[in-house]
Amino acid sequence: MSKNLDITSLNESNNRVVVMVEPHSQKAQTQQVVYRILDANLDRAREGLRIIEEWCRFGLNNGQLVGECKSLRQELAHWHSAEIRAARDTLGDLGTELSHPQEEQRSSMKGLLQANFCRVQEAMRVLEEYGKLYHPNMGKAFKQMRYRVYTLETGLMGYQRHQLLWRSQLYLVTSPSETLFTTIEAALKGGLTLVQYRDKNADDNLRWEQAMKLRQLCHSYGALLIINDRVDLALAVDADGVHLGQQDMPIAIARQLLGHQRLIGKSTTNAEEMQKAIAEGADYIGVGPVYETPTKANKPAVGLKYVTHAAQNSSIPWFAIGGIDANNINDVIQAGAERVAVVRAIIQAEHPTLVTQYFVSQLHRTKL
Repeated sequence: MSKNLDITSLNESNNRVVVMVEPHSQKAQTQQVVYRILDANLDRAREGLRIIEEWCRFGLNNGQLVGECKSLRQELAHWHSAEIRAARDTLGDLGTELSHPQEEQRSSMKGLLQANFCRVQEAMRVLEEYGKLYHPNMGKAFKQMRYRVYTLETGLMGYQRHQLLWRSQLYLVTSPSETLFTTIEAALKGGLTLVQYRDKNADDNLRWEQAMKLRQLCHSYGALLIINDRVDLALAVDADGVHLGQQDMPIAIARQLLGHQRLIGKSTTNAEEMQKAIAEGADYIGVGPVYETPTKANKPAVGLKYVTHAAQNSSIPWFAIGGIDANNINDVIQAGAERVAVVRAIIQAEHPTLVTQYFVSQLHRTKL
């Protein structure tokens, strides 16, 4: 540690500054600075965790997540000693006057939670390093707490996605359209909560650009965005998951790349494929094509019989898909479907909001 040079007198004869070394003064000053840093970051971490905890409590009603938030806050309180609190100097803290435009607004619940997780994690890292100057065990303790926060984030974000997946009854799969974004937003306004971006022919630059815009749009409405086929694109745009066909990579490999917090869907056309997808850990499956459709021109329709089989045997969410529209949706519902996926019925609709509302209302009746 460097020693403090304290100017105490001026020698007039030779005009030289005479200094006296006061190492204890420097040590005390450094200690106070460390205490202020610890105090600020303990406050920051506790506040961020409380914001996350409130959503786990009132938004998700998840006792396990609430309990972990409380446990972390209690450990933070244990380290927030009186001597650390005594070093607080709010009026002299330049940071209280600094702000960033992104801190002044939140566009979605996901954005709010992610911002506070980042806040907590950054504070934990600061506490881990500066804590080593305060107590021999503090650095180690906050390293472990930081890992617990990472696990909490994974669990919470994964739980939110799975919860919204289970609630979603209407799934819109996109096809290339000049009005793609306005159509999707209109459907979101009508109650859509699950969107899959699918474009087999666009180049990667355009896919990335469109997927980014859709992710921002979906999340602003509290909806999930799934990417068709491309695990790399799903990761690149921070989508909520990926949908795989029978010829795409195995679910196990996709899970290694995506982790457990993101969703993986699988297309199935028969009972054997359905059971295999469930056994391999798919979060949901597509069941179809129920009717012939140009979006699956090379696949024959499986009919309503497979819909009934899925209704009786699937242990995970499933969506009837393929040629479903306003004219036949009630037949699909009567066969046992509680969730459906559509493409043209909304993408090509003159009034996407009204069509979406109609589908949602018809499907909602299956849960009454």
